Amino acid sequence: MSQQNLPDVPEWRKNWTPTPGHGRGNPNWHKGMASPNPHGRKADLGIARTELAKLMQDNAGGVLEKQIELALAGDSAAAQLVLSRVIAPLKASGERVQFAFSPDAPMTTQIEEVLAAMAAGELPPDVAQQIISAIGTLNQARLTEELAAEVAALKAKDVTP
Repeated sequence: MSQQNLPDVPEWRKNWTPTPGHGRGNPNWHKGMASPNPHGRKADLGIARTELAKLMQDNAGGVLEKQIELALAGDSAAAQLVLSRVIAPLKASGERVQFAFSPDAPMTTQIEEVLAAMAAGELPPDVAQQIISAIGTLNQARLTEELAAEVAALKAKDVTP
């Protein structure tokens, strides 16, 4: 790096040199000093973790058998643990519903039919809300298609003023 590229150094720092031991680390450490740990890090430092993982893997079958044994003996916590690993949690799913609905009717009529079915107890309110949202989404899609068709028709006419 050339002198021209160096940042401006304040006047007070131009003749400053750090004192030994200034900064991070051990202030008594200096370059060329003998290592405080001449033998270095132990080579088997990571082996303990590997051995522990292997031990757990080797004994997993016995642990599982013990948990099943406890669950069969009536331990509800053990039963819950075993069952949570064996049976996937149930997902919420809506039941099929049937009610009078006219898919070709105007959107307001369709919404009225859904609300009437909800009022009659044929639909739960959350399912009715989902159906009304689906009707709105379908209506938006239809409007978009109609608008695209109208734009295409106008382009085909080549209207010039």
